[in-house]
Amino acid sequence: MKLKFEELSISSKKDEELIDITDYIKSLIKKHKILNGFCKIFVLHTTAAVTINENTDENVKTDILNQLKRVFPKINFHHLEGNSDAHLKSSLFGCSIDIPIYNGELILGTWQGIYFCEFDGPRKRKIFIQLYYIDDF
Repeated sequence: MKLKFEELSISSKKDEELIDITDYIKSLIKKHKILNGFCKIFVLHTTAAVTINENTDENVKTDILNQLKRVFPKINFHHLEGNSDAHLKSSLFGCSIDIPIYNGELILGTWQGIYFCEFDGPRKRKIFIQLYYIDDF
């Protein structure tokens, strides 16, 4: 098993947004000529996350963010920074995902894309990507 490491810096522009990083991740697989293995994506922040969801209709992102605001409104939490709702959203979605790679392609469903989830922006963020693979014989 071999391993490649990459780091992606993202500058979010809104307080909350879902940023499609699918094409960037696909480009890493091509860059490193990986045929079979898997990709681990890890977000290095407690008020951000990563998820897989539909990436063909922009309204899906809007619907997700609007519903999250209903479930986790900005209220007076004990945490003094005033961003506890962002911590809760990050915990709900999670800070990492694993995606298989087969025949040089990410194994994603027809409508699936990979999103960086910003819940406390705008900020400069970092994502750590590990590509695990085997040499093909």
